[in-house]
Amino acid sequence: MFKGSLVALITPMREDGSVDEKAYAEFVDWQIKEGTNAVVPVGTTGESPTLSHAEHQRVVEIAIAVAKGRVPVIAGAGSNSTEEAIELTRHAKEAGADAALIVTPYYNKPTQEGMYLHFKAIADSVDLPIIIYNIPPRSVVDMSVETMARLAKHKNIIGVKDATANLVRPLHTRRACGDDFCQLSGEDHTALSFNAAGGVGCISVTANVAPRLCSDMQAAWADGRFKEAMAIQNRLVPLHDALFAETSPGPVKFAASLLGKTTERCRLPLAPLMGPTRERVRAAMTEVGLLN
Repeated sequence: MFKGSLVALITPMREDGSVDEKAYAEFVDWQIKEGTNAVVPVGTTGESPTLSHAEHQRVVEIAIAVAKGRVPVIAGAGSNSTEEAIELTRHAKEAGADAALIVTPYYNKPTQEGMYLHFKAIADSVDLPIIIYNIPPRSVVDMSVETMARLAKHKNIIGVKDATANLVRPLHTRRACGDDFCQLSGEDHTALSFNAAGGVGCISVTANVAPRLCSDMQAAWADGRFKEAMAIQNRLVPLHDALFAETSPGPVKFAASLLGKTTERCRLPLAPLMGPTRERVRAAMTEVGLLN
């Protein structure tokens, strides 16, 4: 259902910290014109933890309105409160999203059974395709393959964004969940390796500033042009490195500001980038060919 280069969208903000709706709409349109295969608003990269519910919903609505069916919109709808996640998922469906991306509950540290019941409750409540977002470094919990296989039996749970960077995981997930279970990488460095192990694409941070390269890389891989795909992968490595030199999305918003797409502003508690990181991001953007 979803494949190729998907972008974990940043949320552009004005210098006063408010959401810049105009810049956001233009950014989504640019992504689609550059070949991005699907857009993912208000995930971690979209600073969802610091957006109000009204802002969160508005950002989803703008992405859907701008996409106009040209590419799918997978709305971030996760929360460590099951009822809140249900509300966000219900809004995503009503707004016209094609799917919801729902993170494993952070901070409360649920057991495997707790995670199973959390996702089942959401899937039972809202008839919308759901992609599980498994990111242990941020949520502290790691959904097991066995739990994911249980959830994959639900008609509304159709895939995973796997940000574990464990390249054994997609092999076991494919065996447990079946070939039709949509496996998307959530880690830019291992995007092609993940595809080789059973994935069909990547929900990418780097695609915010290099959408054409990320799209071309995924298309080359899907077409069997592996040498070309790997050449793009190698070209992007210094950019991947730089964009995670400090907590994301700080570096990628600075990179987007260098392209004139938005300000570099992130909401607290994310701090402005340190000087050496700015230099590193600028150098990587230049090396990759995104800046003159």
